[in-house]
Amino acid sequence: MTTLARLSATIEARKGTDPSSSWTAKLLAKGPEKCAEKFGEEAVEAIIEAVKGDRARLTSEAADVLYHLLVMLASRDVSLADVLAELERREGTSGIEEKAGR
Repeated sequence: MTTLARLSATIEARKGTDPSSSWTAKLLAKGPEKCAEKFGEEAVEAIIEAVKGDRARLTSEAADVLYHLLVMLASRDVSLADVLAELERREGTSGIEEKAGR
């Protein structure tokens, strides 16, 4: 099992648990809108670090982005497996072709 898969499973396990017991449970209890807002904040922070060129800070912020993406997906019952299946469906297709097909 990959690190992302383990993280996704942990996030799923925290759904519906006591919000005072974990940060993940607290975020999920606040609803999908708050999870999306937090994901957006983390994405902006990653963008800022990418522009600055600080590799270590970008790495840290990218980890935050991945975590908050998984939380946001879980808040809407979209699994990591769903996202990976979509990526597999797109594999081998030109990005230009894929975008034109939407």
